[in-house]
Amino acid sequence: MIDLGIFLAAAGITILEMAEAAAVGIALYAETKNITAFLAIALGVLVIFIPTAVVGNLIAYLPIFLVRLISATLLLYFGLRLMKSARRSVRISHGLGSGRDAEQEEQKGLFAAGFSVGAVEAFEAAIVLVALYPNSYSSTVLGLVAGVLVVIAAAFILHSQIRKVKQANMKIFVSSILLTFCAFWYAESVTVVSDLVLIPVFILFCALVYYTSHRGLATVVPRAPS
Repeated sequence: MIDLGIFLAAAGITILEMAEAAAVGIALYAETKNITAFLAIALGVLVIFIPTAVVGNLIAYLPIFLVRLISATLLLYFGLRLMKSARRSVRISHGLGSGRDAEQEEQKGLFAAGFSVGAVEAFEAAIVLVALYPNSYSSTVLGLVAGVLVVIAAAFILHSQIRKVKQANMKIFVSSILLTFCAFWYAESVTVVSDLVLIPVFILFCALVYYTSHRGLATVVPRAPS
């Protein structure tokens, strides 16, 4: 018999954590136009969820602060690199640069960042799920599956709208997301931080990346088309 309380708790924590991962997945897909952006997120999630379901509370012995530190460092690297790419895209949109960028290299970096996001969000959900397994394993697993399905459905509905954003703006958006999670996980590795801070931190990084990407362009006269 399904324990409704356990089911809802498992579904709730799964939706909460996977929604953040899905937001990154949608942004990466809009940037790369490649479905493997979602696969990178999914792989990161599965790497955590499958062992959690199999070995149960053993995952609790992994040092989460170390996981967050490593992932935050990766996101810092990819976020800064994408911020530079955003400036190049803005210059190109103003007719001030060449369109020959290392797109394949950038995409590989974004996929690695997506994998990191998926793994960390799944890891944080797994810590709660581990505590629920002893109470009702079947209810916890069903709640986990239900939560994942809800997030997948929401992501499918939203991705077609977000992908219409211009490439330069999308790079600003994605780099801001990566830098936001980077700062959040650095902070969480040393203290408890509410998820609510993600919104103002994201707005702050959006403003910073936008300013950096557009800095000095107002004083430059675009080249006349030949």
